[in-house]
Order: sequence, then C-alpha cells, then structure tokens
Amino acid sequence: MGAGGMSKSQVSCPCVEIDERVNAFLSRPLEGAWPYLWLDATYVKVRESGRIISRAVIIAVAVNEDGKREVLGVATGPSEAETFWTDFLRSLADRGLRGVKLVVSDDHKGLRAAARRVFNATHQRCRVHWMRNALAHASIKQRTAVAAMLKTIFVQENKADAEAQWKAVADALREKQARLGALMDASRDDVLAYMDFPREHWAQIASTNPLERVNREIKRRSDVIGIFPNDEAILRLVGALMLEANDESTVARRYMSLESLACVTDTTTVRLSAVAT
Repeated sequence: MGAGGMSKSQVSCPCVEIDERVNAFLSRPLEGAWPYLWLDATYVKVRESGRIISRAVIIAVAVNEDGKREVLGVATGPSEAETFWTDFLRSLADRGLRGVKLVVSDDHKGLRAAARRVFNATHQRCRVHWMRNALAHASIKQRTAVAAMLKTIFVQENKADAEAQWKAVADALREKQARLGALMDASRDDVLAYMDFPREHWAQIASTNPLERVNREIKRRSDVIGIFPNDEAILRLVGALMLEANDESTVARRYMSLESLACVTDTTTVRLSAVAT
C-alpha cells in the first residue's frame, strides 16, 4: 500500500485506549439483584516462559432483576482450580454482585465449592454437556437409543416426576451400562437443579447455551491470532468483544419477564392503577 512501518508508540496508543475502556467495563459497579449467573470457559493458546500452553478464558454473564442479561466479568486462569474460581467470584461480589440463586456451568468441582462459599448459591450442571458425557459411556450403536431414554427425563412436568423417571432410566441402563448408571447416581441433583426454579426459565437456566454464541465469537477471533503473547492481550481482545456484546444486549428486549423474575428476587413488580378518564 506504500505505507511505512508503524512505530511502537503508534501501536501502544490504541492499546492503551482499549485497555482503559475494557478495564472500566470489567470493573464497573454492579447494582441490584442478579438471580441467575452463567459461567463458561473457552480455551486459547498463549506463550508463557517460552512454552505454548492452553489458557482458560472465563466469561460471567448474569440476568438482573429487570430481566436484562449482561456480561459481568472476564478472567484467565486454570479452570479447575478452586482458588481461581473463589478469587474470581469474590471479585464479582466486591463489585456488588448480590442475590445469586443459581450458578449455571459445566462440571467444575472447584467452581461448585466456590459458588457455595461466596454466594451460597445452588449449582446447575450444564445439561447439554452432561448429555455428551453420559453418551460417551455408551457404545456408538447404542447412543441413539440411550439418548432417547435420557431425554424422557427432561420432558417431565415437574421435578418429582423427573426424579422418578431419572431413577427408572438409570435402573434400566445400569445392568449393561454400569459406568453410565454410576454417573447418573452421582449427578442427578446437579443436573435437575434448574427444576426448583420457575418453569418459564427452564429453557435458559438448564445449560450454558446462552454463552455459546459468545464463545464461538471468541474462538473465531482468537483463531486468527493463533498464539497470544500474554494474558493481557487475551483480556484486551476478549474484553473488547464482551463490551460490544454487552452494548447489544442492553438495547435488546428483556431476556426474562419481570413477572417471572419476581418469584426468585425480593423485588415486587409495581403496577400503576388505571386512571379513569
């Protein structure tokens, strides 16, 4: 194009501006109650001490008492470490995150313990990821039939019926699928936790699907880069993407209705009485 090389200052100035905006966004105060919190991790490559390693990028999204969905935080670290999850959740609490009733995520033991310690919240294991784990214990020829049996659990009208169907399916599979039976015995409460909440919310809170589009966009952008030079570069890119996504969600319609959220928050929906003309 005939343009000369760019100096370090020309590169650093835009980066400083981006960092300021991203840091302000990721450290903003959080007000009100946030009953549902989704946490998910995607992995990117980063250079560390001359080695190329995988780094977990954690995204936190929540719904507030007004029914709006917002991105609350981004962090990088080891996804399985309880200390990491505890520090991350405490940073959200320090910014004002309150009223969390349900934390939706994949199966991370460290996360379950941290969510209980920081928010005293129930943990919902992502139903979609659990299904994949469960089907991995079945042979390829049997997976279609096993999947059909497992799906009968989640079409039940209430939790009591779902638990009864869970037991029936587990007992039917246990003889030929011992490992699958053991998995079902150990995971029932985590997978069916969402059924303790309003039925109108079940489709959204049963899995981490609300974060799937976000994770796909992160992977699309990070694949272009390939290997990040450091964690700061990861947070710069991902934070900027989340800032953009959050701006879109603030002008979108409510993710959940005020009436249905009144059941899980202390907020009372106020209605103005009609004025006679």
